[in-house]
Amino acid sequence: MKRFIEGEERSQITLLPECLDDYIADDNPVRVVDVFVDELKLHKLGFDGVKPAATGRPSYHPAVLLKIYVYGYLNQVQSSRRLEREAQRNVELMWLTGRLTPDFKTIADFRKDHPDAIRRVCREFVLLCRRLRLFADGIVAIDGSKFKAVNNRDKNFTSHKIQVRMQQLEHSINRYLTELDRADRDPALVLPQRAARLKEKIAKIKQQMRGLGEIEEQLQASQERQVSLTDPDARSMATSRLGSAVVGYNVQTAVDTRHHLIVAHEVTNAVTDRGQLAAMAKAAKEAAAHPRPIVLADRGYFEGYQILECERAGIAAMVPKPLTSGGKFEGRFDKRDFIYDSQRDVYRCPAGHTAIHRFTTVEDGKTLHKYWSSACPDCHLKKQCTPAPNRRISRWEHEDVLEMVQARLDGAPEASRLRQRTVEHVFGTLKAWMGSTHFLTRTLPRVRTEMSLQVLAYNLRRVIKILGATKLIAEMRA
Repeated sequence: MKRFIEGEERSQITLLPECLDDYIADDNPVRVVDVFVDELKLHKLGFDGVKPAATGRPSYHPAVLLKIYVYGYLNQVQSSRRLEREAQRNVELMWLTGRLTPDFKTIADFRKDHPDAIRRVCREFVLLCRRLRLFADGIVAIDGSKFKAVNNRDKNFTSHKIQVRMQQLEHSINRYLTELDRADRDPALVLPQRAARLKEKIAKIKQQMRGLGEIEEQLQASQERQVSLTDPDARSMATSRLGSAVVGYNVQTAVDTRHHLIVAHEVTNAVTDRGQLAAMAKAAKEAAAHPRPIVLADRGYFEGYQILECERAGIAAMVPKPLTSGGKFEGRFDKRDFIYDSQRDVYRCPAGHTAIHRFTTVEDGKTLHKYWSSACPDCHLKKQCTPAPNRRISRWEHEDVLEMVQARLDGAPEASRLRQRTVEHVFGTLKAWMGSTHFLTRTLPRVRTEMSLQVLAYNLRRVIKILGATKLIAEMRA
């Protein structure tokens, strides 16, 4: 093959064989993985087997298996069977492990047996980022996304799904029975083989109905509103697409707005983001060690007590209030059109009348003050205000906190766009790495371990991009 760059002959013997280190460049990310794991205090993090047993067959050092997993997730190889193959043929993994080739069961058991320790490893890298002052700005964006679990939608049941499925099965049985009645009246209309198949189908459907009945009893006996057969911890969750749902987990992340690093994360099976704000904000504050962090979140996180808890913890929350007013939708005045006077404890309505405090009540665990004006029945703007005799205004006892958050948002109109371009980028990257199936493990504890490895790999790649592999290695050894 003339005029082409030619490779070496495969049977050629080299007089001076190259060592594995010659194949790995100084700025190769695999060197970062090697130094990072070597610098960890694995025993303090909770890994077993750091000290070898005096008797029995020698085992692999946990550092070797941890390096395999970090390298695998860094290169989108999450399966233990694929990692086994890569250890046998991948030059980078040969260099990383010293040509050790553990089998897939050993690799999988390591992840299964050390869930808490692996999560601490992810936290150790976050602490390293904090030491490198990569979270100095103290602004984080919090959001959640739904990740698919190892559970088909057909193996997830709610009471409504069971009732619909029962009706479908009953309709199928009636259709088959009608055809069997036709065969009884005139055997020539339905072949004997067809009649036998119909009887088998009816028996299978009755078996399915008995199974659905057992699932219905299980639902009624438990506190849960749905049951997943493959992964018992997975839940059916609505997604941003209208009318669509996914059986999976709700992954919460707090992402630094400057470098797009994941400061804190958590995996839950809560179907909504409501109720997640305070815990994620506190975890982000602790990880970033910032005295007064700013937290950006979308409307799905808006909940009064969650925001109040953030403010009391020294966290400046910026969460827009959901626009769910029925009166506003119908063209009437919204609560925002009524101005509160804190000194007099009254509201001024759009018509200029004063709504005074009437009584205090407790609704859904919240203490609410009720206000209305005596001038409502004769007001010329009543049609634009309320169809009731009086327009009642409710004020939560900590409404001043929500007003402060709204004023903070009004002063930073770019906050919503900043949150979007920060956290959506992270979720898009993680889902692209994980592929269409997303999680490979089952149950919440194991899924949390898998997510920690994904977050660690993501942060590693980001910091290598920001600082460079050589500088990062030097900082780890410092």
